[in-house]
Amino acid sequence: MTTRHLIGLVTGILVLSILVPVCLSLWLAHRQVETKFIDELDSFSTRVALRTERVGEQAKKALRKIEAFQGVPCSEEHLLEMRRLSYSYRYIQEVMYLKDNVPQCSSLEKRSLAAAFPPPMKITLDGYRAWLTSQNDLGIKRFMAALGSEHYVVMIDPGSFIDVIPFGSWPIEVAIVGTVSNVVVASSADLPLDVLHHLQKDSSINHFQKDGSIYNSRPFPELGITIVSWASTLPLQKSWHRQALIWLPAGLIIGLLTALFILRILRRLQSPHHQLQDAIQNRDIKVHYQPIISLKTGKVVGAEALARWRQADGSYLSPDIFIPLAEETGLTEPLTRLIIENVFEDLGKWLHQHPQQHISLNLESADLKSETLPALLSRMVNHWQLQPAQIALELTEREFADPKNSAPFIAKYRQAGHSIYIDDFGTGYSSLSYLQDLDVDILKIDKSFVDALEYNNVTPHIIEIAKTLKLEMVAEGIETENQESWLRQHGVQYGQGWLYSKALPKAEFILWAEKRL
Repeated sequence: MTTRHLIGLVTGILVLSILVPVCLSLWLAHRQVETKFIDELDSFSTRVALRTERVGEQAKKALRKIEAFQGVPCSEEHLLEMRRLSYSYRYIQEVMYLKDNVPQCSSLEKRSLAAAFPPPMKITLDGYRAWLTSQNDLGIKRFMAALGSEHYVVMIDPGSFIDVIPFGSWPIEVAIVGTVSNVVVASSADLPLDVLHHLQKDSSINHFQKDGSIYNSRPFPELGITIVSWASTLPLQKSWHRQALIWLPAGLIIGLLTALFILRILRRLQSPHHQLQDAIQNRDIKVHYQPIISLKTGKVVGAEALARWRQADGSYLSPDIFIPLAEETGLTEPLTRLIIENVFEDLGKWLHQHPQQHISLNLESADLKSETLPALLSRMVNHWQLQPAQIALELTEREFADPKNSAPFIAKYRQAGHSIYIDDFGTGYSSLSYLQDLDVDILKIDKSFVDALEYNNVTPHIIEIAKTLKLEMVAEGIETENQESWLRQHGVQYGQGWLYSKALPKAEFILWAEKRL
């Protein structure tokens, strides 16, 4: 991922971290108001249903009482009893006495001229008959609810079913619709015909929005009715704006806090430590190989494995930066382990084919005390069927600063058959006593001494020390033929540097080395 893409990704995440809580807060504000709105409609429908049940229970009570009358039908005594009933019960408009479903008399008249009642529209669970009828002998066209027993019918004004005061924050209208006939029994306002048709097509819908109003329908099968409550959405919008003013600042605060939290995490993830950790886990750090040449024959004898960390912009981060970073952050051993695995994956087969060749690996002080690296080397050497001497280990003078601690670990590697190199000799630990105390094989002359051959007298002394201790030498950083000639004349056996080749990826190194075996 390039830096530009990473910046774009981070920017997108930060923008989303702000927008998402803000949008969520607006949605919650709208949802809260809408839920409250629908709950109030539903609550009002429930109260209307309770009122309807109460009216029905009163009608049934009146029917039970008048059925108990034992006198002569339609007598003065009978008429008086029906009038008392109609007067005593609040919701009953008229009480009728029937014979074979034909009204005979009522609380309003001694002799009724009304036509016979048709078969009931519904029979309740407890046996009462129910009608919705405009039938009367007064010439008034008005729907009335009728509930009947065996010999009597009580007439109820449907308006009493919806005589409920809404306690909500906005005006609510209500209508009672007959389930079978789909006729509006009673309503506080005109129920649009298209809404009535909509309910007829799909009675399972609890609430829906249409023409600027929200409708809530609740069927009551036992009563044979559906109660529809509705209200305009204009108060809903005003209430939503008020709620948005409450929720929006909260969303902004949460969004900003989330953005700061994400930014902190991203900064942490982009810290050098986490970048290196990710690079090791993702195996982004590769190995290049700088050839080591015999100064006597000009043939390749091996190579030094050098870690390379390619950055997002295509450049390579210097090992002088990320190797110390690994030491500071405790990632030295995972990094070394990755390099070792890469070396064997890259060149295990090639080394098996060329047993005279070797690869030198750089170990840091933390690697010496590792309990897993020796086992890893042994396992890899056996897997690829190599000679242990084909894997050399390079240690800087710093690793030899405390011979008492480092000597046992170095001896363990030498016993396993690995050669030990002293890397960058002359640039680190100043005492030379450790050379007598430690068993090493090859001394590497640092590039700084190779660059100063013409005017620095230290290099000849380093060469003489190595000869005295019977150590072979590798000169680093050879860039000119004069340097190569001088080193060869002074008895240096091997060299590496840009005069021969820079550090190469595995494929290029193999092609280069095959021509110089």
